[in-house]
Amino acid sequence: MRIALTIAGSDSGGGAGIQADLKTFHQFGVFGTSALVAITAQNTRGVTAVHPVPLATVTAQLAALAGDLSPAAVKTGMLATAQLVEAVADGIARHQFPNYVCDPVMVATSGDRLLDADAVETVRARLLPLAALVTPNLDEATILVEDPVETEAQMERAGRALVLLGADAALIKGGHLAGDEIVDVYVTPTEVVRFRRARLATTSTHGTGCTLSAAVTAGLALGRPLARAVADALDFVHRALAAAPGLGGGHGPLNHFVSAPAGEASA
Repeated sequence: MRIALTIAGSDSGGGAGIQADLKTFHQFGVFGTSALVAITAQNTRGVTAVHPVPLATVTAQLAALAGDLSPAAVKTGMLATAQLVEAVADGIARHQFPNYVCDPVMVATSGDRLLDADAVETVRARLLPLAALVTPNLDEATILVEDPVETEAQMERAGRALVLLGADAALIKGGHLAGDEIVDVYVTPTEVVRFRRARLATTSTHGTGCTLSAAVTAGLALGRPLARAVADALDFVHRALAAAPGLGGGHGPLNHFVSAPAGEASA
């Protein structure tokens, strides 16, 4: 069985963060491990508290996993502070964790800030050069490239900019675009692919980005090519949104029990 690692924050509501990642890994048939970097108090209505984990504890978690349960792919989500971003980047590089997916979580679906403003440059400088894929939404892409990202053309331009900053590829998520169609733009140094789907009428969008990046990570852990891992992840999230259970009084969670796209692990 392949191993995938998530380095992220805990969501007490169970719809995002470490909890969403581990549920997604399970559905894809990979064994999920985790390094916890922050504890949050949150539900579908919002985030009421964030407690960063001590740096030494984060470093120890990564070392423990590298020494015994080394992952075939790894993702990061909420990292909270510049110091935690530095510690995680150091750990990924030191332990040579492969197939790194960077989900640059900055703001929760509820609008609550999940990354300190002074940590953005650290994400650019330390995490993007390590990433096989970076998966920002429109707001996160705007912050990372310091340019508006509000149209398909701007999404493509942002993707190219993120590749120039060091990422092997970028997936700019278009869920915040206006209109009845959602467009996600996948950019590599040699190609641009647009994924189009009908917009679903739902408020159950909590944890969408976490689930997507976890699904890509699971696909990479299974040995799938990056482009296929991205396509599989988008399909999984779309069906999880469509089957959302309608829990909570705010932005509810997805249904992580939908089946993952079929396919055996590659050798």
